[in-house]
Amino acid sequence: MKTGVKTAVGAGTRTGASLQGGDGRTGRRRTRLVVGVLLGLLVGGLAVGGLLWIQRPQPRPAPPPEPGPAELALAAVHAGVPPEPRGLAVLIEERERRLREHPRDARSWAVLGMAYVERGRRTADAAYYPTAERALRTSLKVWPGNAGALEGMTALANARRDFRAARTWGEAALKADRKRWTTHSLLIEAYTGLGDYKAARSTLDRLQKLHSGTAVMVRSAAVYWDRGWREDALATLSDAAATAEAPAERAAWLERAGQLAWERGEREVALRHYEEALRADPGQRAAQAGQARALAALGRTPEALRAYRGAVAERPSPQYALELGELYESLGLEQAARAQYDLLHTQVRSAAAGGVDEDLVLGRYEADHGDPEEAVRLLRAEWRKQPGIAVADALGWALHRAGEHEEALEYAVRATDKEHGGGVRSALYAFHRGMIENTLGLPGPARRHLEEALRINPYFSPLFAPLAREKLNALGEPPEVPVPAA
Repeated sequence: MKTGVKTAVGAGTRTGASLQGGDGRTGRRRTRLVVGVLLGLLVGGLAVGGLLWIQRPQPRPAPPPEPGPAELALAAVHAGVPPEPRGLAVLIEERERRLREHPRDARSWAVLGMAYVERGRRTADAAYYPTAERALRTSLKVWPGNAGALEGMTALANARRDFRAARTWGEAALKADRKRWTTHSLLIEAYTGLGDYKAARSTLDRLQKLHSGTAVMVRSAAVYWDRGWREDALATLSDAAATAEAPAERAAWLERAGQLAWERGEREVALRHYEEALRADPGQRAAQAGQARALAALGRTPEALRAYRGAVAERPSPQYALELGELYESLGLEQAARAQYDLLHTQVRSAAAGGVDEDLVLGRYEADHGDPEEAVRLLRAEWRKQPGIAVADALGWALHRAGEHEEALEYAVRATDKEHGGGVRSALYAFHRGMIENTLGLPGPARRHLEEALRINPYFSPLFAPLAREKLNALGEPPEVPVPAA
């Protein structure tokens, strides 16, 4: 019995081993083969499925949201270009709201300060500048020496016509961040206001190596103009206007192009630039004042008066009030002229309350329509602070009007001499020098400079361009030089 059981068990064991194929080796090979085939089918199926999934139209990712008005305004401020007015207002509201929750956010304080500087520049309302200064100084208190706030103080000083302070702030900003290209641009404005044309040119060279773009092009055009490179200036400014994307930026550059065309005596070209600027940005009051200037030169006086009134009503600029007053005076409307001159005094006082120095325009007014002695006092002080060529010209003219003709000529020469003035070609400056030389009994130089004034811009002033022609006619033709006998 036991033997049978063993035999049965042994037979069964042998039978199983036989089925597995020689101790199970054959069975294992078959198992691996089956598993391999199954895995291959699985991988192939996954590959085909993945390929089909890839080939199916995939939903496109949602595009990034369009930047809002505040973001666009902030980008414009950082790029050194004029922001859109609506965006600037939203940016100010947004930063003020954030600062109520995070009063130690130094960057937001700096942005808020720069935004108020931009608003003050656009509106010519000096009341915004103390608010800008408080924000910028708060940023420096929270984060001493931060380049953003130092640059903001530079821009604020330039807007206030305090070019000495602008130079100090700008150079401090560059120490904090040498690669900050917008600071270089602001420093060029400060150096120009101080009459330091060499520093302005070298700073422009560094700026052009650091950055390109419309803001750099416009700053380059201003330096080219000061050097007497008028064609280069106009070409560069035209390129900037053509490249600008935002309406406010385009309008600002077109207004600058209008200025350059006007200073060349190109009335129609200037008017076209100004009107195009106003189409892009109807709130561009500088363009509106330029439009008035060009219309008056074209003899379209009623339109010129309307444009001037609009500019003066919306932008409290003493310069515009002076120009409109002189246009009224040239028309024999003395009472209307006096009203504008009174407005000029009011605006100068308001500007002073905001820290803006308007003594240059006030000195010009006093020299021609008020008290020349007061003009000399104001402009001597201005010369000590910032000896630029605009101040040299105004002081020379004030001295002439006050009877100090010899000293007057020294300043007039400085304003028109390439060595000092950097090559600026101004009809007004040439007229002033010619009139001073005429008083001093120098008919040759007087004739030459009066002719130059009318050649640069025959319409430079509704009051003084006719006077230049009158004096030139009185001087007559230059005497003939006898030809020596052979």
